[in-house]
Amino acid sequence: MDTRNNEFRESLSKKRVLVTGATGLVGSVLVRSLLEMDAEVIALIRNPEKAKEIYKEDADKIRWIIGDVTDSNSFLPISGDIDYVFHCAAVTASKTMISSPVETIRTAVAGADNVLSFSVEHHVKTFLYISSMEVYGTMPEGVIAAEDKLGFINLSAVRSNYPESKRLCENLCIAYKEEYGLDIRIARLAQTFGPGVLPWDHRVFAQFAESALKKTDIVLHTEGKSEGNYCDTEDMVRGLYTILFRGRPGESYNVVNEETHTTIAGMAHMVSHDIAQDSIRVVFDIPQENVYGYAAETHLTLSGQKLMSLGWEPQYNLKEMYLRMMNEMRNREDFSDS
Repeated sequence: MDTRNNEFRESLSKKRVLVTGATGLVGSVLVRSLLEMDAEVIALIRNPEKAKEIYKEDADKIRWIIGDVTDSNSFLPISGDIDYVFHCAAVTASKTMISSPVETIRTAVAGADNVLSFSVEHHVKTFLYISSMEVYGTMPEGVIAAEDKLGFINLSAVRSNYPESKRLCENLCIAYKEEYGLDIRIARLAQTFGPGVLPWDHRVFAQFAESALKKTDIVLHTEGKSEGNYCDTEDMVRGLYTILFRGRPGESYNVVNEETHTTIAGMAHMVSHDIAQDSIRVVFDIPQENVYGYAAETHLTLSGQKLMSLGWEPQYNLKEMYLRMMNEMRNREDFSDS
């Protein structure tokens, strides 16, 4: 994948980099880019067969550590100093957040604590925590979500385990910075997709793309009024590198293409009209109970100005993100346009 990151190659070449969550979307796209940057990649994974399926011929270029971020013993095989850590491991499936809330919290908090402790012990130069736009919660009407503003999270809602644990992990990063002098930076990602989306990813953007490829109607199980903020996978990787090398210790940065902001229903209609050329419809089938584990309706507009002030600019708009992702999906899954 052409990541347009040649400006960062010199800083990453021959550096030892640990990536957790390397079989997730963010982690896998990042690992492939780091290999292009000639970095020495150490990847912490739980499922080696899944890793082989994702990386194929690149698998032999990566040092695999099989373990779990919640188990500190998983890091014992790694010796020597590490230059950079990207902590990407997290629960990302809404259904799991509903069905296994304790495990979701444990993965986030215990996992972050273990990786941060490892980073101190191995003299990591910079630790980059992959956070989420969900930390903003519900913002007051008309307020744009910049990094110095946070909204309300309902602690009585079980689905809040994800955003609230992300908030705690961000503060845990700050605690390690203050107590141990660890250089930490935080990336709050918008919904990210594009080339590199994995075959088993069934989040909304992947479902819409599959509907367009298979010429089947897009079925929404909510009214689709929630507002989404998005970023292309390639733009995201450049954003992470920008934070790593140009950001300030202890600071958080939104990684988002402001021009992609839309509602879920709006995105569905864009795919139906602009991508599928009106060959499919948008159909609403809303159950009485939230059996799909979707987050509550949100109205969030992310600001990307802080990251852009460091010289980062997104390259791909929402339609281009879909076309790039679908082109790869078509080749991978042998979808038919007919």
